[in-house]
Amino acid sequence: MAQPLTIEDLRLLAKRRVPRMFYDYADSGAWTETTYRENESDFARIKLRQRVAVDMTNRTLATTMAGQSVSMPVALAPTGLTGMQHADGEILAAKAAAKAGVPFTLSTMSICSIEDVAANSDAPFWFQLYVMRDREFIGRLIDRARAAGCSALMLTLDLQILGQRHKDIRNGLSAPPKPTLANLINLAFKPRWCMGMLGTKRRTFGNIVGHAKGVGDLSSLSSWTAEQFDPTLSWDDVKWIKDRWGGKLILKGILDAEDAELAAGSGADALIVSNHGGRQLDGAVSAIAALPGIVEQVGGRMEVWMDGGVRSGQDVLKAVALGARGVLIGRAFLYGLGAMGEDGVKLALDIIRKEMDITMALCGKRDIQDVDGNILVKGKA
Repeated sequence: MAQPLTIEDLRLLAKRRVPRMFYDYADSGAWTETTYRENESDFARIKLRQRVAVDMTNRTLATTMAGQSVSMPVALAPTGLTGMQHADGEILAAKAAAKAGVPFTLSTMSICSIEDVAANSDAPFWFQLYVMRDREFIGRLIDRARAAGCSALMLTLDLQILGQRHKDIRNGLSAPPKPTLANLINLAFKPRWCMGMLGTKRRTFGNIVGHAKGVGDLSSLSSWTAEQFDPTLSWDDVKWIKDRWGGKLILKGILDAEDAELAAGSGADALIVSNHGGRQLDGAVSAIAALPGIVEQVGGRMEVWMDGGVRSGQDVLKAVALGARGVLIGRAFLYGLGAMGEDGVKLALDIIRKEMDITMALCGKRDIQDVDGNILVKGKA
């Protein structure tokens, strides 16, 4: 295959190389997948202003996110089961992000553990936290992230209960996965993936197995996770987590102006406008459509970021123009990981960087920090 030139090229290659069960886990949404699709399609409706005869030299995409210097306003989002897209996936993605000068976020539901990623990565990373009923376990998880040198904690607020994802049910995705005939046949056609998994010891949820009470292996993990996501999560819990952590705190999953107001009063450093990639409430507004209202509501009291539907550097630039300080990418880097491992994540970031840089220039800007709504065609955002 020729060198991939777009995130879509990487997606198609990942679809060929990753077992269907795990590819579909990454590339799917809840119920009808309407919100999942609109996360992407709503970006396409936003039109850019082309400018000419302006100085396009000495361009820079460098900025900061939560006080951390970044080479462009992009971070790798927390994604569960990353190590099932490619063997040692979280470690490889963290290495690629460090080389690219952007942050990597490790999910609670990662395959590689916090300590494993810290021991094998080249820069501090962020840790994403799900709130479980077992607060003692959550407290230890926060302490482990601090001990590993994580530079920010990202608290996900929109997964108190799990949205239904039809593809996962049909594929028998569970812990452990169900060895159906269809799955076994599919695995037989993914030799590259199988050889990688045979060569690693990292095949379970490294942050949970052996750390949570009563979870010693995959067979006991399924019942634990089904019981543990806490539907009683409240803003009082956010305060407890903030105090326990004591460092930079990012709130992920804000989609409503009232919730944004509560987030702004929580003392957190940033919020992420997100609908969990369309994987939770199907029929919710797209993240990019919600972004301007959240930015207006917060009014500069904290940084506003977004994720959901970002498949190009142009998408990143549009989000920045609408007020986002930064953008997180999930599926875009997972496609690269599944397609080509660490090199694929690096390529995904290179593609986004180049598209952003060229588009910014053609819109008449040289510095990402000067990008605002003036680069957009009015009435099209």
